[in-house]
Amino acid sequence: MPTAARLVGAITFPFLAFVLSTMIIPLLPEGTRIGSFWILNCLVAMVFGWRMMGVRATKTFVESLTGGITTAITIYCVALFLHSGYKMILLSMRKIYAGPVEAVKAVFDIGFNWTMNFATVGTISTLIIGGMICGWMSWNAHRKWG
Repeated sequence: MPTAARLVGAITFPFLAFVLSTMIIPLLPEGTRIGSFWILNCLVAMVFGWRMMGVRATKTFVESLTGGITTAITIYCVALFLHSGYKMILLSMRKIYAGPVEAVKAVFDIGFNWTMNFATVGTISTLIIGGMICGWMSWNAHRKWG
């Protein structure tokens, strides 16, 4: 059922995803095609902001803050998995992998390497503080209109 907390979660988390995407783009390896990088991240954030944060915002203030952090980290992990899978598919088209097991393992290797490249103080603090702000805004929306 649509609620104000779900709507605010579906609006604020894509904004956070856009900010993080613009911070991460310079950290990507040279020659990486950006394409629809931030669009996919914002779509994932919209879905999880609606489905995940909208439910957690109806509880207490502290639970909404931790729900915001959990939602932001989940969005990061799902988007990273999707982008790593896409990169693996591009590499498998060049016949780089010996078999499907090696290709699936490469998804996690690519994701781990990208996470190590993206793990800066700015991106981690933006992820955590931005998740808390989005959770707080969803909680306020629930308190005011829920």
